[in-house]
Amino acid sequence: MISLKGPGFKIFAAVIAVIALVFGIYSTFIQSAGYEKTTATIISIEKDLESTDDDSYIVTARYTVDGKEYTNVLNSYSPSYKEGSTVEVRYDPANPNKITSGYGIGIYAMVVGAVILLTIVFLTVKQKKSLDQLKENYGEIHYLPSEKGEERELYFITDLGTPKFGHRIEDKDRRVLYEAKMTKFTLLSAYEFDFIDHEKNRTTHHLIGHTEETDWNSILIDNHNTFTLDGMDVWEHLRSMGITIDSRFGKAEGIMPSYDIRKDGEQLAYAENTSHFVHEEDAVQHQVASKIPNPMFFRVFTKEKNLDLLFMVLVAIARSGATDEHGGSRRMLFNTVKGE
Repeated sequence: MISLKGPGFKIFAAVIAVIALVFGIYSTFIQSAGYEKTTATIISIEKDLESTDDDSYIVTARYTVDGKEYTNVLNSYSPSYKEGSTVEVRYDPANPNKITSGYGIGIYAMVVGAVILLTIVFLTVKQKKSLDQLKENYGEIHYLPSEKGEERELYFITDLGTPKFGHRIEDKDRRVLYEAKMTKFTLLSAYEFDFIDHEKNRTTHHLIGHTEETDWNSILIDNHNTFTLDGMDVWEHLRSMGITIDSRFGKAEGIMPSYDIRKDGEQLAYAENTSHFVHEEDAVQHQVASKIPNPMFFRVFTKEKNLDLLFMVLVAIARSGATDEHGGSRRMLFNTVKGE
């Protein structure tokens, strides 16, 4: 299954647009090619009782071809139509019972299809310019060098309460250390985010694509759940940074998954997915943005002082739902079975 979000939705919209355009061109121009014009007299206008549209009417008209009179329903309606008034129609010389009036639904299909395609092209070009501008302003993504200190317990939270959901890392005192705030929401192109390191007083801007989910429904062929980070596949980017992730069920709370996150073979952090809030005594007040369950809530244990790379890894896990550095999910099951 390919999810209809981001690139998937864009492809789906483009297919619908092409179908609308083809249908519109065929019904408006090709289907009536060779038709001849004549004048018809409207003899009745009746409300279409089978339609839920209040402005849907059945218009019947009478016209003459080669001295023979024909009566047919028009394929168009206008508020200007009146009983007894005339309207131009086109008929098939080989079969005068086949007529068309105005442009009907075909012209609307062409307009809708063209608008969708132009919107896709516009947003694609705009996103390309945004990526170019981002690289010009910030260059390639770079992270602070690794610096170890005392181990600390932190909390990674995904805010699912609003369309512009974001992420943050808090300490035990609920002090926000690092966060990602969505600054622009869009259905067809990448979201815009500000990544804010409050400990280092640094803000970087990133373009985060919609999650792409490929489900092969096979134990042999793994899923691939990912999104783009500044135009790159986030997992390819993290692997280039030396990131590996081993996960398994049951090591943490109940059957919840846990993650051993490493950089160049050295542990960067250990994270436990949990369904509970940090401070159980006032869980209601500590809810992120709404009362909906929050599936991406982690307890994180790390000695790393600089959180930028770790934060990006946690965002990748939270947004994609993947459990290893290839964007897959099968390795967690194998690790659990093997007891690793």
